[in-house]
Amino acid sequence: MRILIINGPNLNLIGTRETQIYGIQRFEDFLLDLQAKSSSELEYYQSNIEGEIINKIQESDHDGIILNAGGYTHTSVAIRDCVAGVKTPVIEVHISNITSRESFRHTSMISPVAEGCIFGFGLEGYRLAVNYFETKSR
Repeated sequence: MRILIINGPNLNLIGTRETQIYGIQRFEDFLLDLQAKSSSELEYYQSNIEGEIINKIQESDHDGIILNAGGYTHTSVAIRDCVAGVKTPVIEVHISNITSRESFRHTSMISPVAEGCIFGFGLEGYRLAVNYFETKSR
């Protein structure tokens, strides 16, 4: 199984940015552990640019996509339309519980078109999403 993990804007700062929300572990370190423990091939992509995220989703030939669109979650009709328009199943993941934060974060443009959503479990949300795809493929 091949899974693509896409992180959006500012998620390259995990481990240093607002550590009280996002924790102190760098995503790259977490990813190494996730790859070592996964039976799937995990590819990682991060961009701060909306169009690059859309291009990556559209060109994907993976079995599943794990998407943390960061701030674009709440604003990007374009990413929503892209997720709705591709055949590859997408799991939306957020490190924090977006519904317990500022009110502008309560609405996700992506949730209605995602296969599933995982919020508030820290970096473990990515592991849960990988596990979902691996279990589903059996």
